[in-house]
Amino acid sequence: MNCQFLVHLVISLIFLSPTFGEGDTLPILKHKWSFEGPSGTFKKDALQRGYQVFKEVCSTCHGLKLVSYEKLMAIELTKNAVKTLAAEHEYPDWDDEGQPTHRKGIPSDKILSPYVNDKAARSANNGALPPDLSLIIKARLRGPNYVRALLTGFCEAPAGMIIAEGMHYNPYFPGRQIAMAPPLVDGQVTFADGTKATVDQMAEDVVTFLSWAAEPEMEERKQMGVKVLFYLFILTFVLYLSKRKVWKDVTKDNH
Repeated sequence: MNCQFLVHLVISLIFLSPTFGEGDTLPILKHKWSFEGPSGTFKKDALQRGYQVFKEVCSTCHGLKLVSYEKLMAIELTKNAVKTLAAEHEYPDWDDEGQPTHRKGIPSDKILSPYVNDKAARSANNGALPPDLSLIIKARLRGPNYVRALLTGFCEAPAGMIIAEGMHYNPYFPGRQIAMAPPLVDGQVTFADGTKATVDQMAEDVVTFLSWAAEPEMEERKQMGVKVLFYLFILTFVLYLSKRKVWKDVTKDNH
């Protein structure tokens, strides 16, 4: 009994539906995330683990070109650690005579793709172009739930299905065939806090990190929203009292 059949069976029991999803993919199940809802926040330990998964696994193919190294201090990486991370990479520059050269990265540099250009990326990935992950959570329908399902959904193709050369079966990807090989394997990384690095754990952590990368100001925005709502509540109460006072005086005058 392969994992695709088991997934279909579970989905059917949950939704009591004879169909398996929209179009040619399985439906995306909703996962509980700490950062959802009006009071949701990013857990710093999950962000740090997620960045480690990105750095040690995802960054071999994907970039994060809208995020600078110095922003990682927001997930409680030290300034020295950020400097060290940036210095591990070389960036194009020009010398005093205007000739092209390279320099070590600095904290203000963006986290670039490991490939020099799209052609090199496609050449290394059988023609497929690994997307930049800066906004991947915002760019995909159902965002974090979809990315988590994709990362954990690799399994054997059903009997009789022909998988194209260089492709891999994933029931959550349109067409169910994807050029990306299963990126996560149990025990693939060693977390500093001792958390067991299962596929599910690594997927949850890296999705949390990518959600933060797509919207690092989310917590600040939510805090501002709470303050605005509180201000509006007080203003509404004051206006209500003022209304009662005004109309009370009007009623007295009429009598």
